[in-house]
Amino acid sequence: MDNQSIKNTTMKLNNIWLLAILLIGFTACESDDDSLSDPLIPETQTAPSPVYTSGTADFTTFVAVGNSLTAGFSDGTLFMRGQEASFPNILAQQFALAGGGNFTQPLINDNVGGLLLAGTQIAGPRLIFNPASQTPGPVSGTPTTDITNVISGPFNNMGVPGAKSSDLLETGYGNIANLVSETANPYFIRMASTPNASVLQDALAQNPTFFSLWIGNNDVLGYAASGGESNIDSPDYDPITDQATFDGAMNAIVASLATNTPNGIIANIPNVTDAPYFTTVPFAPLSPADPDFGPQIPTLNGIFGQLNQVFAFLESQGIPNATDRQIVFSQTAASAVVIKDESLMDLSAQIEAVLNASPTFPAFVQSFGLPAAAAPIVANLFGAVYGQARQANANDLLVLPSSSIIGTVNEAQADFLQASGLPEALANQFAVEGVSLPLADKWVVIPTELTEIQNATAAFNQTINNLATQYDLAFFDVNTFFGGVASNGFQAGSAFLTADYVTGGTFSLDGVHPSPRGYAVIANQMIGLINTKYGSNLPTVNPIDYTGLYIN
Repeated sequence: MDNQSIKNTTMKLNNIWLLAILLIGFTACESDDDSLSDPLIPETQTAPSPVYTSGTADFTTFVAVGNSLTAGFSDGTLFMRGQEASFPNILAQQFALAGGGNFTQPLINDNVGGLLLAGTQIAGPRLIFNPASQTPGPVSGTPTTDITNVISGPFNNMGVPGAKSSDLLETGYGNIANLVSETANPYFIRMASTPNASVLQDALAQNPTFFSLWIGNNDVLGYAASGGESNIDSPDYDPITDQATFDGAMNAIVASLATNTPNGIIANIPNVTDAPYFTTVPFAPLSPADPDFGPQIPTLNGIFGQLNQVFAFLESQGIPNATDRQIVFSQTAASAVVIKDESLMDLSAQIEAVLNASPTFPAFVQSFGLPAAAAPIVANLFGAVYGQARQANANDLLVLPSSSIIGTVNEAQADFLQASGLPEALANQFAVEGVSLPLADKWVVIPTELTEIQNATAAFNQTINNLATQYDLAFFDVNTFFGGVASNGFQAGSAFLTADYVTGGTFSLDGVHPSPRGYAVIANQMIGLINTKYGSNLPTVNPIDYTGLYIN
């Protein structure tokens, strides 16, 4: 595979999965241009205005506590228009019909989004969809929100993007001096009442009469979003919170809120498999119809044929399921990417030993223009690269960012192979992500990792459910609700929502956080539960009045 072919293949692989879903159409989405045009205005109602009541609840001072999902985070960041469509802000607007007071939010300065630190960008602009390129990308503009400019509160929306359950209790979480050690949060730095206040302290200081609590997603999500990265030295390392820490934090948070404010609603954690971040990129995106990939299949199969013989031999020598690791690219159907599966026995040493013992391997090495004497080096490289490799299957979840690297040349790997003695063209050929180079752990959630995530989610949700019962709070089972949206879709007024990326209308372009329309649906679900629990008669909103997708 020459360099130009690699480049062409890269460009096509990056867009092929997204092109496929775009062909479905935009029937569930609302097109908004970069100016963020206002949503549709409903027809004027002529019927007498109903009288809304709060029942046994008191909406006078509503405080929402949580993370990015509470803050109104969408399309990869916070921005003003997105925050205005946060579910707490929507709730507050409805609460105002039944005695609710003002609701303040720590608004970002603009609709670009992103953050600055003393003028240096530390978080990028929001994403917007470009139909011309058929891809999402950053909106034009430069962030103007500098976290060194602390804004005056108090704020009713105490949603802090990135916060885990225990973070809500940490003093100094809003202290800029702790930012380097990563014990402070840039979003909380700009909104904390004092540098050493905790999120919970600032929430309780407002003496709320009603609260919402949606926290815990990040206790699982960070690990999932990193593909289950287990290397403690990796910058992507973000382990699942241990159960004792989660339980201790949740008990302290709910006890503090519910003791001071007996009326509120608490939500649980959705399964990651219901978010398009984990379900959009197919495990088999390599098409033989691609003119830059298809012609390379015989060569690739010839290369992997040597490795497949090794796997067959190792299984005959007693290594179970070694042949399950054989790699074959189809010439008639889409093929799965090659991944690293850290749950597999590492066969690096065995692969190297078998290849070095093969009398035909030196000739194979010579077919690439290398001297026969290079056979031990190549055998070592094969072992190191493919010791835990296999092709992906339907049980593997490729994270959304993997779409931008599948088919690209891993420059670091190519440089390493060159330093090991391979010519540049050959080094590049053996460094194509997901084709000749297994996708690293951070790009794929393998079944063992998914089991960890699902078990933790179930255990955390049991804790949340128990606390809702113990303190007699309204309870929103987000897990079950989002599962239904992912499986069957959801009729939201005149809009039918799904969990599909771009076209579904429920999720924003980051694949994890809801769109404004998705947040409106969440608010409606909560309103229904609040009405049932506390005897209020709050009206819901029309989700179609909220943006499903921002289009450039």
